[in-house]
Amino acid sequence: MSRNIQVVGIQQQCFTDKTQSYQRTAQLIEQSLSSHPDLIVLQELHATQYFCQTEEAHFFDLAEPLDGPTAQFLSEQAVKANSVIIGSIFERRAAGIYHNTALVFDKDGSLAGYYRKMHIPDDPGFYEKYYFTPGDTPGFEPIQTSIGKLGVMVCWDQWYPEGARLMALKGAEVLIYPTAIGWDLEDDKEEQGRQRDAWIGVQRGHSIANNLPVIAINRVGHELDPSENSQGIAFWGHSFITGPQGEFLDHADHQNECILKANIDLQKIESVRRIWPYFRDRRIDQYKGLDARYLDDSK
Repeated sequence: MSRNIQVVGIQQQCFTDKTQSYQRTAQLIEQSLSSHPDLIVLQELHATQYFCQTEEAHFFDLAEPLDGPTAQFLSEQAVKANSVIIGSIFERRAAGIYHNTALVFDKDGSLAGYYRKMHIPDDPGFYEKYYFTPGDTPGFEPIQTSIGKLGVMVCWDQWYPEGARLMALKGAEVLIYPTAIGWDLEDDKEEQGRQRDAWIGVQRGHSIANNLPVIAINRVGHELDPSENSQGIAFWGHSFITGPQGEFLDHADHQNECILKANIDLQKIESVRRIWPYFRDRRIDQYKGLDARYLDDSK
């Protein structure tokens, strides 16, 4: 018996003004409603431009509590769309403690759960360790919603197979990665292509290795570095949705705002796992060491 959910992903440009970002997101959600989505996924930190290109204390003023204005906006959109919605906030948890947090609102507008980004990068143009405390929720926990159990993670988490596997082992039915990733404009076209292909490839790998659909939604547009220390970031788009064998169900380009759509049959997870029984054949007795930082020969 099929368990179909209609999925929408919103790939968009973001603005420095939250109200302008809300308005654009609402317009794109409105345009998606003809497909009667059960699930709408937005990108990482969609309420503002990507402020982590530089380290400046005044950007902490952008942070909000879990029930702040962006959460209220997402709750309202969930009710209007009659859809589960996954959005993202720069969370102010307490004085001096901030997180990069994905929020999941159910169709009635209630907060089904949230996920605080676990893996925090610190690279030129992506100075997230300055702003975000790593998530401290116990492990990688799927969020139960009216449409199923959602394995929600955020951006840099997408490079780590351990998180995807743990979500799958705990019963996640979809892996979801709101994202903000782009090119350093000083890299040549070949290097830019390698980075994009690696990003797509590693997430398709999570889909294949866990027999789960993956939804990865990125932003688009050139955002200037506020500190003027670089040319800024050209966010590379290429949002996509895969089925449980890594097959593309929808795929965006690198420069345009767009609405991705896919019909996902969650029951197909069962049928695929019967012919590709990775979980049955896992050698759980041989994986000692995966919780170590590095396995030195001397130890």
